[in-house]
Amino acid sequence: MTRWEYARLEYHAAGDLGADRHMDWEAVFHHPGGVQRWGRDERFDDLRHLNRAGASGWESYHRNAVMIDRPHRLYSVTYSLRRPVKPSG
Repeated sequence: MTRWEYARLEYHAAGDLGADRHMDWEAVFHHPGGVQRWGRDERFDDLRHLNRAGASGWESYHRNAVMIDRPHRLYSVTYSLRRPVKPSG
């Protein structure tokens, strides 16, 4: 049986919620060892951060997007991640 450890990658709009097309987005990675701020993008580019997690063995199994206002504007995306726990010994 596979044992898993879990993490999440939170991607939040950090810029102005006005008419700014290229809002800043902040990536924060939460894992069993703590919290890491993975930097800011000048526009939404979560693929770079997902690739970083994937390079460490994490796989995304759920995505939750939060929209606000009308017309809908993407405010945050949270990715649930998991990876197999390596057996000790």
